[in-house]
Amino acid sequence: MERIPEPELMDDPGQARAYAEADFAEVNAGFVEGFQQSFPWLGGSPFVLDLGCGPGDIPLRLARAMPGALVQAVDGSPAMIELAREAVAGTEEEPRVMLVQSGLRELEPPPMPFHAVVSNSLLHHLHDGADLWRTIQRVAGEGTAIYVMDLLRPDSKERAAAIVDQYAADEPERLRTDFYNSLLAAFTPEEVGDQLRAAGLEGLEVETVSDRHLLVVGTL
Repeated sequence: MERIPEPELMDDPGQARAYAEADFAEVNAGFVEGFQQSFPWLGGSPFVLDLGCGPGDIPLRLARAMPGALVQAVDGSPAMIELAREAVAGTEEEPRVMLVQSGLRELEPPPMPFHAVVSNSLLHHLHDGADLWRTIQRVAGEGTAIYVMDLLRPDSKERAAAIVDQYAADEPERLRTDFYNSLLAAFTPEEVGDQLRAAGLEGLEVETVSDRHLLVVGTL
């Protein structure tokens, strides 16, 4: 099945809030746990960049899981960053979570190297997946840990619809439609592998971790 791209940014406030109110607790907790298990040498005080942070749940979870961590959380959508500010405000982790509204191409390298770059469910939004890998090359340094999870594209629209029915049967229709469109916009593991080779990031591994998710993991 050919890829069908979707809009890069979730700009509509109603759409963004519907996404924020969906229950991704188990998935997001698993993402943070998997990141820590993949890079136990990072310890509890890394400087972490989260690309495509959405409504802020993962940056908060990262900061809570690593009490000394400093997390820079970036999203191109003003609506998402506003929701992230709401989520972070008043928490113990607020001083350690820096929220930045920026596109990937405009993101500047930090004054000190990131120990890790993570991203969850950003890649499929990009019209050109290479934008993510170019950004990682620009803002990361030697030894930076990379942990990128995303959807993978099924082999047919029928299979995409079946996945939506299996995992989002009780979700509002708006979320079901977004999930379906995201599956059609996702890349295959083979396409991601090609992107990594083109970017000179052959050291990163692409793994299929579920019937709907792929993972890119490794160090630069």
